[in-house]
Amino acid sequence: MIVNEAYRYRLYPTIEQKIMFAKTFDCARFIYNKMLGDRLDYYKETGERLNNTPAQYKKEFPWLKEVDSLALANAQINLNKAYNNFWSNRKHFGKPSFKSKKTGHASYSTNNQHGSVRIEGNKVKLPKIGWVKLCLHRPLMENSTIKTVTISKTPSGKYYISILVEYENQILPIIPKNFLGLDFAVHGLYVASDEDNADYPNFLREAEKKLVKAQRKLSKRQKGSRNRNKQRLRVAVLHEKIANQRRDFLHKKARYLADRYDAIGIEDISVKAMAKRKMGGKFSFGKSISDNGWSVFTSMLEYKLAWQGKQLIKIYKWYPSSQLCHVCGYQNNDTKDLSVREWDCPKCGSHHNRDKNAAINIREEARRISA
Repeated sequence: MIVNEAYRYRLYPTIEQKIMFAKTFDCARFIYNKMLGDRLDYYKETGERLNNTPAQYKKEFPWLKEVDSLALANAQINLNKAYNNFWSNRKHFGKPSFKSKKTGHASYSTNNQHGSVRIEGNKVKLPKIGWVKLCLHRPLMENSTIKTVTISKTPSGKYYISILVEYENQILPIIPKNFLGLDFAVHGLYVASDEDNADYPNFLREAEKKLVKAQRKLSKRQKGSRNRNKQRLRVAVLHEKIANQRRDFLHKKARYLADRYDAIGIEDISVKAMAKRKMGGKFSFGKSISDNGWSVFTSMLEYKLAWQGKQLIKIYKWYPSSQLCHVCGYQNNDTKDLSVREWDCPKCGSHHNRDKNAAINIREEARRISA
C-alpha cells in the first residue's frame, strides 16, 4: 500500500534566499490572480471557459522567468481545481476568489524532479533557491521518496517547509475489540465514555487579555510606520503561540487515544453550523468552538487510527445520543433542552450525566455499526 506522509520543518534562509522566496510568493500569487481574472473576463465576453497557462504570460511579464516554473505550474493546478469544483457543484463550492497579499501568510509549492529537492545533513536543496538551512528535528521515513514541498511564511516572519513523501507500507486492518465513544463538548473538547475528559485549556481565552492589549496598541500606531510593523509582529507572535499550543495539545490527545483503542466513535456534527448558532440574537458558541479545534482534532484522530489499521466511526448527526438511557434504552425527550445536564431515567431509575451518557451511547452505536 502506497502511503503519503508530510513532515514540517523550520527553515532559516539567508537574506538573499528570503528575497528569492518573496519573489516566488509574489509570482505565484500574481499568476493565479492574472489567470483567474482573464478566465472571468473571457467567460463574460464569450460565455465559454478559457484554458490558459503560465507560459502564455512570460513574454509579457519576463520577470516570471526568474522563479521556479513548477511554483507557477502548481498555482495553475490550484486554480484549475477551484474552478472545476465551482463548475461541478456551485451550491457547495463558491466562485474562486483572488488571493490577497495583505493576509500576512504566503506560500508556494514545487515538485521533486530527478533529485531537484533533496536533504543532506541539516540543509535542503530547493529549485532556484539552492541549499537552505533547516531544523531537521526528526528524519524522513526510510526508503521514502520526496514528491512535493510547500514553502510558507507565517505573519510573524518565520519560514517553514512541508515535505510530502511517499513510501510503501503494509497496513493490516484490525478487528476492533476496544471501543471508545467521544461526545463533543463546547468548552472541554470532548467527554469520553471510558476515559477522563479532555479538559481543553482554552488557550485563546487565557491569552485574550494580552491580545486585547496588543491589538489596542496596534490600532493606535500610524499606518506605514516602523512602530506599527513592530507591533504587528507582536500580535502575530501571540496568535502563532496560541495556534501552536492548540496543535500540540490536539496531537497529543489524538495519539494517546489512537494507541489505546481499536475503534473510536464520534458524532458527524457540523461545527460551522454550531459556531453560527444564536441564542437571544447573539452568537453563543462561536469563540469556544473555534478555540477548541474539534474539526482539526477529528482529522488528526482519523489518520492516526488509519495508520494502525484502526478506524474512526462517524455516527449520524441526528442520532439521539443525549436522549437515550444507555442502561435500558428509554428515550427521554426532555433532554432536548440543553440546560438539562443530569437526569434520572423514568424507566429504570438510573442517574445520568448528560455528556457521559451520550458518550457511552455513541460507543455502543459505533460497536453496532462495525459489527
